[in-house]
Amino acid sequence: MSSGAGGGQSSWAQQVHQLAGSGEQQPGAPWRPPVEDVFQAAARRQAAARPAGLGKRLAARLVDSVVLGGVTAVAAVPLGTKAIDHVNGKIDEAKLSGRTVTVWLLDGTTGTYLAVVLAVLLLVGVVYEVLPTAKWGRTLGKKLCGLEVRDIEGQEPPSFGPALRRWLVWGVPGLLGIGLVGMAWCLFDRPWRQCWHDKAAHTFVAG
Repeated sequence: MSSGAGGGQSSWAQQVHQLAGSGEQQPGAPWRPPVEDVFQAAARRQAAARPAGLGKRLAARLVDSVVLGGVTAVAAVPLGTKAIDHVNGKIDEAKLSGRTVTVWLLDGTTGTYLAVVLAVLLLVGVVYEVLPTAKWGRTLGKKLCGLEVRDIEGQEPPSFGPALRRWLVWGVPGLLGIGLVGMAWCLFDRPWRQCWHDKAAHTFVAG
């Protein structure tokens, strides 16, 4: 208390302090549980990923193979028909000549048709398999089966290079007739259950 002109009055600073303290105390904000960081949660989910079951992987591969085969057949069937007609024409010419003639099934014409079909298969594979795998880690078949291709180190979808390598290592042995061996490799591989194409790309299929 300080004595002023009015006698016994509080100073201006004390009056302000008293007025500020005389109001009712506002209740504090209710307690809320801490919100989990979305990036940490995503990292934990990725780290907890486990190799997918073989049944789901087979189902996804069947779906993808049907789509790839169907789109490629649009170009392969007409060219295959032309190749057959070309070979039959050569055989008919050989018969009419009355001489023993070796008829080669693969020549400049049929080789061109085959190259076009392989080019279409490569293009469809890049658009359908490689690009979706690099962007989302899954193709249509894997999406339907709840699977995802991930890099072993980063637990993220592979980049374009590994995704392309993964598809080529699957596709080329498949064309050569030994693709089933590479796919069956995951039956014995541990701990990631990798097929040959997974090992080449350093990936695994999570599910």
